[in-house]
Amino acid sequence: MSQKSLAEISTPVRHFAIQLSATRRGARLARLLAERQLDEWGEAYDAAGQVVAELASNAVLHGRVQGRDFRLALRLHADRTLRIEVTDARGDRIPRLQEPAADDAEAGRGLRIVSAYAHRWGAVEAAAHGKTVWAELCLGRS
Repeated sequence: MSQKSLAEISTPVRHFAIQLSATRRGARLARLLAERQLDEWGEAYDAAGQVVAELASNAVLHGRVQGRDFRLALRLHADRTLRIEVTDARGDRIPRLQEPAADDAEAGRGLRIVSAYAHRWGAVEAAAHGKTVWAELCLGRS
């Protein structure tokens, strides 16, 4: 495979990014904007909307630093792999799957939901001591 074809495969066909306030309202807006963007791209958005909602909610609840926003990015590749990235200000809080939450627990299921919808997910360091939590969904495959 040539270098050019490798670059074409990894380069997103479509890209969307926005910075939002690290508030509950910002988290809700992240989901709505992601769903709207995917709809404009002609893609189904139910699964992606759930993943964005969970990652944005985690950014607000666990990654918030007063006065700092979080960032949502969507990258849709030619093979219809959607990469969702949520960057927050707390690089010291790396997400990990916890033991299953009790049936009546009000928290603790977010990353399990992400794991159920995403083909893979993870976290990496970001600038200014932050982190980016990402998830990839294969929209063209079940």
